[in-house]
Amino acid sequence: MGVQTDDFAIEALIPAVIEAGRLTLVERERGVSPEYKSDESPVTAADHAAEAVLLAALARHAPGIPVIAEEECAAGRIPDVDREFFLVDPLDGTKEFIKGGSDFTVNVALVDNHAPVTGVVYAPARGEIWWGDVRGRRWAKRGEVHNNELVNARPMQVRDFNGPPTAVASKSHNTPATEAWLDAAGAGERVSIGSSLKFVLIASGEADVYPRAGPTMEWDTAAGDAVLRAAGGRTFDVDGQPLPYGKPRFYNPGFVATGPFEPPVLRPFLTDDQ
Repeated sequence: MGVQTDDFAIEALIPAVIEAGRLTLVERERGVSPEYKSDESPVTAADHAAEAVLLAALARHAPGIPVIAEEECAAGRIPDVDREFFLVDPLDGTKEFIKGGSDFTVNVALVDNHAPVTGVVYAPARGEIWWGDVRGRRWAKRGEVHNNELVNARPMQVRDFNGPPTAVASKSHNTPATEAWLDAAGAGERVSIGSSLKFVLIASGEADVYPRAGPTMEWDTAAGDAVLRAAGGRTFDVDGQPLPYGKPRFYNPGFVATGPFEPPVLRPFLTDDQ
């Protein structure tokens, strides 16, 4: 039986997400000493502390639903998943976090039938949080976090498209394929920002499209994607179909996130090794 809106609400996780974010800031104040995983990506004590809080909260609020969490997967602890599962990225934007920047986020999403249906994205260094639910009456909200409490919650949605599109670009993953795609899309203004914040810029009506012509993992995208879909947006795979979840290795070869703007299909812009 699936997780229903009556017995699980993504809002129940917001205090845990805020606490996880608080711990990332505490750990950064203590000083960051990153280690490096087999794929050469950095991991810190903050990643582990935040993930522990989120896993405990999910076990409490949604027992029995499998959780795919980034650091658990890195340690080889990968549960079998079926129709429903959670995706957790306790600290998206670790490189930005290590540098002392503000573009890092805490992310939790519920996937149902290969689509992200609820999600929370929290940027602790910015004191901003976004969340949404695609099921039933689709809705998305944003708010601030002051003294570890959620305040000023208000609805949000993607903006109408009047062109040319404002594109969100990655701070650290720009590629020739992305540039070629942006040219073909007729992108005007370009906004550079890190982590899953790129999704919520579109969800909150501050940009129109975000292309990613390189690989990511599903835990990198699911929460932001859920918020975007809840705000009236869409995320397409490299062939222009809705980006699915629960793929082998939880691997995304590329995608385009958008509001009402109809983006070019990404596949023709990718090289053979992508």
